[in-house]
Amino acid sequence: MSAGPARVATINVGVPRTVDRNGQPATTAIWKAPIDGPVEARGVNLVGDDQADRRVHGGVDKAVYAYAVEDRHWWEGELGRTLDAGGFGENLSTEGVDLTGAVIGTRWRIGTATFEVSEPRVPCWKLNLRMDDNRFIQRFTAAGRPGAYLRIVGEGSLQAGDEIVVDQVPDHGVTVGHVAGLYADRNRDRGRVERLLEVPELSDAWKEWATSSLDR
Repeated sequence: MSAGPARVATINVGVPRTVDRNGQPATTAIWKAPIDGPVEARGVNLVGDDQADRRVHGGVDKAVYAYAVEDRHWWEGELGRTLDAGGFGENLSTEGVDLTGAVIGTRWRIGTATFEVSEPRVPCWKLNLRMDDNRFIQRFTAAGRPGAYLRIVGEGSLQAGDEIVVDQVPDHGVTVGHVAGLYADRNRDRGRVERLLEVPELSDAWKEWATSSLDR
């Protein structure tokens, strides 16, 4: 954790580009880069940012992705190389925030915008491509540092250096890490899965996953 207040270290945006995937063209917007100055949070995006496939990325529940600078530095130690801001495809590189321990539904005020913690990231092949490692998504899942997706619940403007102010924290106690851990656990406890269905701020997609898991 940072010694100072929780803040946004960088804001990173990117748009879809065509890249090579095993000799075939593929479209992805996982390449994000820091931008200077204020940016607007509107609808389901930061202005200047986009997703290549809205069926599985973006939307209301995954409008903005946050990843901690502290977790990025941890990965640098694991990988033995430097990783740029935005290297995990994150829009907000945060400092001083335990994203894994963030309670689902927690609201942050950043600049004049308000965000709500919605769910953990479940990585796809695009993270493998970004990291140039065909097994990276398995490593990422096992590390238990998923980062957090955010909803935009109050449109506004934010910029790098802005403090992250916690406006409210639900009392159910279910965190980003709890949800991600259940997803990764092949011997998951039914009671913990059932608990997800009682979290009003958890996305419908995750509640559908929980219901499907209980039906198996």
